[in-house]
Amino acid sequence: QGHLVESGGGSVQAGESLRLSCAISKYSLSMFYCMAWFRQAPGKQREGVAAIGNSGFTTYADSVTGRFTISPDYAKNILYLQMNTLKREDTEMYYCAATGFCRIATEGLASDRYDSWGQGTQVTVSS
Repeated sequence: QGHLVESGGGSVQAGESLRLSCAISKYSLSMFYCMAWFRQAPGKQREGVAAIGNSGFTTYADSVTGRFTISPDYAKNILYLQMNTLKREDTEMYYCAATGFCRIATEGLASDRYDSWGQGTQVTVSS
């Protein structure tokens, strides 16, 4: 449920930063229990990167903790992912997702909990 569109990807050098945006046009961000960012490389499993619950609780994958920050802008209806100190291993297609029912602490990074998905934006990091 919902229409999500990602933007902000691109090609950068290792150590630089990017900010991804996820615009939700059909529903407001406040209607979702959990919102998240995932990433996936060709032939690989989709990986949960960062998630935020309706309580404001956030959870991150170990590989991005301390470097990435997920945050919502309720006025603009946009979900952001700020990515700092990018590494070559961060090169993936990034997707945003949302769901109306989710226990953020245990399910926030589980892809099967989400029913609304964007089509992805590519991030490429070179050394």
